[in-house]
Amino acid sequence: MHPEHPAARHAHHHAEPHDDIIYPAAIPFLLVHLACFGVLWTGVSAASITVAVVLYLVRMWGITAGFHRYFSHRSYKTSRLMQFVMAVIGQSSAQRGVIWWAAIHRHHHLHSDTEEDIHSPRHMGFFHSHVGWIFRPMRADADYSTTPDLTRFPELVWLDRFHLVPAIALGVGCFLLGGWEMLVVGFFCSTVVLYHCVFFINSMAHVVGSQRYLTGDDSRNNWWLALITLGEGWHNNHHHYQSATAQGWRWYEIDISYYVLKAMSWTGLVWDLRAPPERVLNNEQPVGKKVLEKVASQLAATVPVEGLAQELLERWSRSHVLDDLRDAARRTREEADARLEALTMPLLPSLEELEARAREMFNDSPSLEEIAQRAREMVLEALSAYLLDSGLETA
Repeated sequence: MHPEHPAARHAHHHAEPHDDIIYPAAIPFLLVHLACFGVLWTGVSAASITVAVVLYLVRMWGITAGFHRYFSHRSYKTSRLMQFVMAVIGQSSAQRGVIWWAAIHRHHHLHSDTEEDIHSPRHMGFFHSHVGWIFRPMRADADYSTTPDLTRFPELVWLDRFHLVPAIALGVGCFLLGGWEMLVVGFFCSTVVLYHCVFFINSMAHVVGSQRYLTGDDSRNNWWLALITLGEGWHNNHHHYQSATAQGWRWYEIDISYYVLKAMSWTGLVWDLRAPPERVLNNEQPVGKKVLEKVASQLAATVPVEGLAQELLERWSRSHVLDDLRDAARRTREEADARLEALTMPLLPSLEELEARAREMFNDSPSLEEIAQRAREMVLEALSAYLLDSGLETA
């Protein structure tokens, strides 16, 4: 493998794992923020503000329609030339390379709001999910093995390697256009605002808003985030069906990035925009296995297994039940689990009780009964393991 290939760089990086708080790749991010203080000397004009707003909108579209919906999720198709143009626009925002961005985002969806998630408010706190993860190499390191569809394009690999080139070129252009004021206000200030509005999707969109669909994570729909991010704020919709080009699925859910892509489809610049199936849109589609497992695990966690096991040990200590379970465990763990499930245990929530609890905890879904069934299985498995670990095998 060529040493400059993204996958090769990823493997080399992991040869010496570290997790410093500040590392070289984060220094440009800090410098862009510090540069904004230059506004105290340059001042602000209507022209520089206009350029800042235009650059914010264009580059936000490059991130949302390009980096996110195209490169990360492949929710529509375009030409190789247009693909390159969108990558350049996205990288002019100084948010690292297009392949890095897509790899990080695919990892997020694979592990959304679990301990493996790169930026989850649930496990790491709001500040870390918003910006703190950027300063930790073990969090900000991307797995390029997840992006073979992108690394096959040498021009994208080159852009990803020299990811600051488009941003530096844009900054130079702003300076040539209007001097230091245009550079500071038009480029640096708009870049910092763009940073944090995009980062709000990692942080705020997993904390504040409403959940229409059961996704197994904390993704939420937030109308004001949708406005400032050109449609990304319909985050629960997106996590429910990641392949859709549009993220606003109701007529009132404003999604400017999608409107632009739709207009581009009329000219042939993009095509095959993907829409959510009606069953998905109407919340009639059963959840996938991964979501079912995550949600069932959350439901099972509401049952105090350790306390229940201790109560059972006390009740069964002078009966034949423990001997039966011990004998079953000597054959197979599955047989012990089945024997335990057949027992009458008043302290264990029934399937109906678990389903009622699921309706209180989660969004409505056609899978709630299946989730309750799986949660009960998890509780029984955990209970069996606890009882056996407490000495049944050697009793």
